[in-house]
Amino acid sequence: MSRTIDNAPYTAFHRRLALACSGGPLLDGYILSIVGVALIGMRPDLGLSTAEVSLIGAAALVGMFVGGALFGVLTDKIGREVMYTADLLVMVACSVLSFWVDAVWAIAVLRFVLGMAVAADYPIATSLLAEWLPAKHRGRLLGQQIVAWYAGSVLAYVVGYLFLELAGPGSWRWMLASSTVLCVVFLVIRRGSPESPRWLAANGRVGDAVRVVEKHLGVRVDGRELMPDPAGAARRVGGLRLLMTPPYRRRTLFCGLFFLCQVGPLFAMLTFGPQILSSFGMPGGTVMDTLGTGLISLVFLLGCYPALRLIDSKGRRPVIIWSFALMTVPLALLGVWPTAPAAVALTALCAYAFLCGGPNVLDWTYPNELFPTEIRATAVGVATSVSRIGAAVGTYLLPLSLTGLGTGPTMLIAAGTTALGLLVCVLWAEETRGTALGATPAPAGTAAVPAQRVPQTVR
Repeated sequence: MSRTIDNAPYTAFHRRLALACSGGPLLDGYILSIVGVALIGMRPDLGLSTAEVSLIGAAALVGMFVGGALFGVLTDKIGREVMYTADLLVMVACSVLSFWVDAVWAIAVLRFVLGMAVAADYPIATSLLAEWLPAKHRGRLLGQQIVAWYAGSVLAYVVGYLFLELAGPGSWRWMLASSTVLCVVFLVIRRGSPESPRWLAANGRVGDAVRVVEKHLGVRVDGRELMPDPAGAARRVGGLRLLMTPPYRRRTLFCGLFFLCQVGPLFAMLTFGPQILSSFGMPGGTVMDTLGTGLISLVFLLGCYPALRLIDSKGRRPVIIWSFALMTVPLALLGVWPTAPAAVALTALCAYAFLCGGPNVLDWTYPNELFPTEIRATAVGVATSVSRIGAAVGTYLLPLSLTGLGTGPTMLIAAGTTALGLLVCVLWAEETRGTALGATPAPAGTAAVPAQRVPQTVR
């Protein structure tokens, strides 16, 4: 651990780095959402079957499943800085090529690669950000990364709606290629971003770590403060296997399972919100499929702001437990009242979206705070991969369930999944508020030790 980094003042350098790191989540929200609007024109233009539509829709999620775990391990091995730019270059190439392709298989392959690149950015960027942030600001700024996801999703639906209104459904190629602009913007913002000093020190480059801290934080640091301990050196071997060893097994399961139980219903609600509302009598159509879905994303985004304050004032553990408990209520209500008026259904879905703020802002905060530098990116990547299983299953099964089982049972299944997430959090959520990065958090239900009081051993 480093007292210099944990207790550093919050500066313009941290603000710029936080903005640069938000590029991955923003692009994820944009890329996953814009394809839903593009399919409005793509389906008749290419004569897509239902199976082909599902393939294109799921390709990015499958890519994220593969990319999260694969590139998380790679990021821990070769560093954050190299991967930080490479993944955006891949996104640029895939976005540009999407404009020219006609074959379904080619579109699916490009979406798969895009998903891999987006998932790679999560362990890269969030680990880099976590390893530079002062402890006092870490939870808030890591949590703000999910705000960028919803901002990207809202932007995608607005852009898609404008393309449909101004250029018609045939503009789907421009929609898919439009992410190029965002990729280039963040490539420019990321220029000059430094390597993580914690990663440098953990890999024997203590001199480089000292220089990079002095350059960007403006303070001199004793190299001995950054040097890894023997336990850290031992941890550098293992990667994925190490996550399932006794010291980290429960934390790995916790991060993956709460993320999975959260995004399964969440992605389904976000993707098929208009279809769910139409089952309660709300009107459908292009406006509902674009701006209506964008409005649901906006409510998800708004719910993140009170949660960002609460995770620092009340703590991570109580926020995630109460959030899952309250998220279950509107879903259960719709499950037992499938004939509810459309206004009640809309209010319940908006309440669910708003209450998701707690788990949303902790999706990347928890794995970054629960694991040491040597396996931090690996842990974030694995959690992201596991979550995409829930996203893919929820997105695939929800329309089938609405048709085959009906609205009530479908909502009860979503409520049950959320209740499972609540159980996972009650049993395994730890309190990491105020702990120095890499320090062992306090046991569940106890107060964390403030960062300045944590014994200063390097992780």
